[in-house]
Amino acid sequence: MHIVVASTAGFCFGVNNAVKIVFDLAEKSEDKVYTFGPIIHNEQVVNKLQEHGILAINSPEQVSAPSKVVIRAHGVGPSVISEFEAKGIEVVNATCPYVEKMQRLVNKKYNEGYQIIIIGDKEHPEIIGITGWCNNTAYIIDSIEQVKTLPNIEKNICVVAQTTFIREKWEKIIDSLNKRFKNVLKFDTICNATDKRQSEADKISKEVDMVLVIGGENSSNTNKLFEICRANCPETYKIQTASDIPPVDIKKIKKIGITAGASTPDWVIKEVIHNMSELNKQDLEMSFADAFESSLVTLTTGQITKGRIIGFNLNEVYVDLGFKSDGIIPMEEFTDDIDFDPEKSLKVGDEVDVFVVRVNDGEGNVILSKKKVDAVKGWEVLEDAFENKRPIAVKISEQVNGGVIGYSHGVKIFIPASQISDRFVKDLSSFVRQVVQVQIIEINKQKRKVVASARIIIERNKEFASNEIWNNIEIGKVYKGQVKSLMDFGAFVDIGGVDGLVHLSELSWNKIKHPSEVVKVGDEITVYVIDFDKEKKRISLGFKKKEDNPWVSAIKKYEVGNVITGKVVRLVPFGAFVEIEQGLDGLVHISQISSVRLGKPGDVLKIGQEVQAKITELDAEAKKISLSIKEVNPIDPKGAKKDAPVAADEELPTEHKEDMTNTIAENLNSLND
Repeated sequence: MHIVVASTAGFCFGVNNAVKIVFDLAEKSEDKVYTFGPIIHNEQVVNKLQEHGILAINSPEQVSAPSKVVIRAHGVGPSVISEFEAKGIEVVNATCPYVEKMQRLVNKKYNEGYQIIIIGDKEHPEIIGITGWCNNTAYIIDSIEQVKTLPNIEKNICVVAQTTFIREKWEKIIDSLNKRFKNVLKFDTICNATDKRQSEADKISKEVDMVLVIGGENSSNTNKLFEICRANCPETYKIQTASDIPPVDIKKIKKIGITAGASTPDWVIKEVIHNMSELNKQDLEMSFADAFESSLVTLTTGQITKGRIIGFNLNEVYVDLGFKSDGIIPMEEFTDDIDFDPEKSLKVGDEVDVFVVRVNDGEGNVILSKKKVDAVKGWEVLEDAFENKRPIAVKISEQVNGGVIGYSHGVKIFIPASQISDRFVKDLSSFVRQVVQVQIIEINKQKRKVVASARIIIERNKEFASNEIWNNIEIGKVYKGQVKSLMDFGAFVDIGGVDGLVHLSELSWNKIKHPSEVVKVGDEITVYVIDFDKEKKRISLGFKKKEDNPWVSAIKKYEVGNVITGKVVRLVPFGAFVEIEQGLDGLVHISQISSVRLGKPGDVLKIGQEVQAKITELDAEAKKISLSIKEVNPIDPKGAKKDAPVAADEELPTEHKEDMTNTIAENLNSLND
């Protein structure tokens, strides 16, 4: 049997560059490193990165600073990068140069007014990323039939292609677009490496009896290679690893071709070639049945092996092991996640590592456990995290006496009640189903005991945040904070690891008796720094907005000579305070109430009475408004005889002058507060 290996098989330049960037960061970076989505569409590479502590995330919400996020080879839209940078996350762009070039092209033509059309798979990450560079306005098609479904487009059209698209299909679709539209500007963005890979696959598949296409299940270029080879050679198989090689009848198959997608690492290709070479050494007279039987794996109890999911229900997961019988994983042996949903989380074709519990359960079934494998690997991860004091994520599954139980990497972890938070928590059940970051404080593999603390992480983060606050604080700086507690004199607000006080007088322009009239515990509010003392660790905050100051609006709304309608809110010996609007009071001197001399304002006025008065003085800077009821409609006591007008200063009893001064000051201060 002759084996023909494509010279273009394996990593292309862009993929190789992306993988190299991530592995370099894994070795050198002090910060936590993530990839946005799988760095490439290859399960083996992703698993190897996980072994180095690098996990794939799907949204900016899953990470926090300080950390680094590597943008996958497929690229992303600009909004994704902006979201990471807004959170203070360092972005390392490993986008393939060909894809990056297309991003710039699409963005340029979009800004010039072109309608963008992309030929490719609309679900592929590369295409999703490209559309972000034209504000998600592109039409995405992948067949001639879809050209007919496009709306009438009057403006100029710019057409690009997915870098891994089949050239023959591209040319047919372009021809169809040119027939329908007159203003089509095309850019051939199919990668040269893709062209060569597809051309070589086409040539080899016409000359062999069987083709093996190696690559990830979701790899676009691998699927296109399979499509090309299958058209020429019916015996074409898509595999991910050497364990997927189908049975080969070496009596019929004399020549085998091997190619691989751009995301397939060389060690996987070498393993496939090695296995085929070993098969080639077998007796050429071996029957197909013998060859198939010899290709089956052998299993023993306690063995850890790989399998592929071939089906599942709510109770069991069925796994192909390459054994004469399929394996069964009872659902309780698949995961400890109390929110696990098989319909959402499992997919036929996924590869899983399993522990062989029993080779034969009496009915010929192989009983497996995924949890046992996870636990074996998990202990290594947790021991490393313990030694290096690295945080881990734990999903809480239940409340127990003295704390909560959670799971991480398949291992049960206990978090004492005193370590679940930096504050006293009365009801621990609120943490069930939550994922919390913890640090392991005790581990004993022999006793299967792991104790962890979320409090250490919270306090460490608070200390970091506190240092950030104190190093950068300045008067006037604005923060978003959360109301932590209320006191009679004000509200304490957490502005990110440090509490500041918003005094009662800084909560509202109106006079209030308690902070609860304005805010409540848990409210997210925006505050600004009025003053601070680094030595005493005190911060004074303001909440009321300057533009809401009633005295500012008073200048715009009122002027001397205006007649207003107000309500009497306070009576004093020398006059009455009238509320013009909420937070804005004016003083009617006793001499400006009636056309006759009054003994006291209460002779003709009462609290809550509505009156009309003219503004005789308005001093916003001194927060003073003088009013006259007498000049609009004087209020005289019943049966009173009108006397000659009396000047206010002349007739005010001497003993009341000092009272008036003190009361005005007191009233103005209350308005100020």
